[in-house]
Amino acid sequence: MTPSQREWAAARDELVSALKELGHPEELGNAIAGNLGSPKAMHRMTSYLYHVKPRSVELVVDEMLAICSEIEAWKQKKESEEANARYNEMLYYGLGTEDDF
Repeated sequence: MTPSQREWAAARDELVSALKELGHPEELGNAIAGNLGSPKAMHRMTSYLYHVKPRSVELVVDEMLAICSEIEAWKQKKESEEANARYNEMLYYGLGTEDDF
């Protein structure tokens, strides 16, 4: 197992454990971990569980969806910034000469 896989598994195990302490099934924890996808997101979710202690599955899933939504918005922002940087570079340097094609 690679260090990255160990980190992911440890984050998943901590998330599942936190959910089980609140009385939720282990399967819910595994499903949430799979949807969140990264150790950082799982740690964020685990922190939410320890601090808020939601009793309903709906609140847990709602927080997972909020985290996923924020991650997606961040990714789109980064993609937009990269496209903008390439566009500005093209404006600054031009398209090149005909020999470049």
